[in-house]
Amino acid sequence: MTSAALALSDSVLGLRPDDRVLVVAPHPDDETIGPGGTLARLSATGVAVHVLCVTVRRGRMYGGASDPFLREQEFAKACAALGVRSSVIAWIDETGTVDVCNRQRELVDLIERHEEVSLATVDPVALFIPSAGGYHQDHQAVHRAGFAAARVHPAGLKPTPRIVLGYRGVEDRWSAENESWWVHVDTTAYWPAKEEALRAYGSQMRAAGPRSIEHVDRIDSAAGASIDVGHAESFVPYRLAC
Repeated sequence: MTSAALALSDSVLGLRPDDRVLVVAPHPDDETIGPGGTLARLSATGVAVHVLCVTVRRGRMYGGASDPFLREQEFAKACAALGVRSSVIAWIDETGTVDVCNRQRELVDLIERHEEVSLATVDPVALFIPSAGGYHQDHQAVHRAGFAAARVHPAGLKPTPRIVLGYRGVEDRWSAENESWWVHVDTTAYWPAKEEALRAYGSQMRAAGPRSIEHVDRIDSAAGASIDVGHAESFVPYRLAC
């Protein structure tokens, strides 16, 4: 069997080799914690995965600190583990004062037009954005911006992804919004790649609790049990156009 035939036999969401996917992540590690196994599987089947990370800031965090230089390195290492074709962090916040929640118009423009990775430059078949039910205010802002950017446009004016999915954050089960996680991707064979990417985020992952690798493993194992496989990732479908 040729490599192209192998890729088609392992296709995800009907995507074919050389199709393009754009992932919008609020911060470095969101692209891994939520859809990392799916991204690794897509990359392995010849789909070009591109990641636009909105921002990283300098400042204190619960259980540690955020150093933009270190987190850029971690982001690059994680994306390499997942087979990402291109990636960029758009806003480097050295002062810790950038509030993405108050920059909604700029967020939409960023997702639509960023000069390196955006809807305009990638022209993706599928767009992955944070789900609407995420409790974190930055994730909510990026969700709203991504959803607005994905609106249907006239042909030739702006790209309109035919697949738009919402992915889970590590603590999004703490949410007052009940979304329908009806799309499931078997990521059993790609859990090692996701685990490698998670380990790249040494400054962000914790030994225990929601931000531990063990916790992410349990979430993906539970999703896998729902479709009788070892590991899976679940998504909210906002658009599925065939």
